[in-house]
Parts: sequence; C-alpha cells; structure tokens
Amino acid sequence: MKYTYKTQGTCSSHIELEIENNIITDIAFWGGCNGNLQGVSRLVKGMPVGDVISRLEGIRCGRRSTSCPDQLCRALHEMGF
Repeated sequence: MKYTYKTQGTCSSHIELEIENNIITDIAFWGGCNGNLQGVSRLVKGMPVGDVISRLEGIRCGRRSTSCPDQLCRALHEMGF
C-alpha cells in the first residue's frame, strides 16, 4: 500500500510511505532536517508499523506540539494502523 501524507506543524512538507504486511518497506520525507530524516527513514524501514508507532508517537520538536517522527505516526494512524 502506497500513501502520501501532508505533514502539519513541521519543516517537512510530506511523507511518502509504502507498507506491505504491516511492515514499512519504503519511506521518504520531503523537506525538513535532511540528515535526521534520512536516519529516521533508515531506522524504520523494515520495522513493523506497531513498533514504529510505539517508539515515535508523541515526540515533540522544540516547542512544537509535534515532530516529523510524530507526523509519521499520524500518517500511519490515518492509513488505518
């Protein structure tokens, strides 16, 4: 399942995801902190969706109420996970 999520409240503009059998098989963040988001992408690729949500949901970026990892979790919830 391929999905594009428009982020809100972060420097990145959107996240492109591909999930097969509840495993993140491909992910790309557009915009944002390039090095950090490459790291997040490499870490979550191959992980079960539930593990990603349990580890990253609720992370904040500075004074913002959300972050790119938190937006990833919101995308996964919007996809039905």
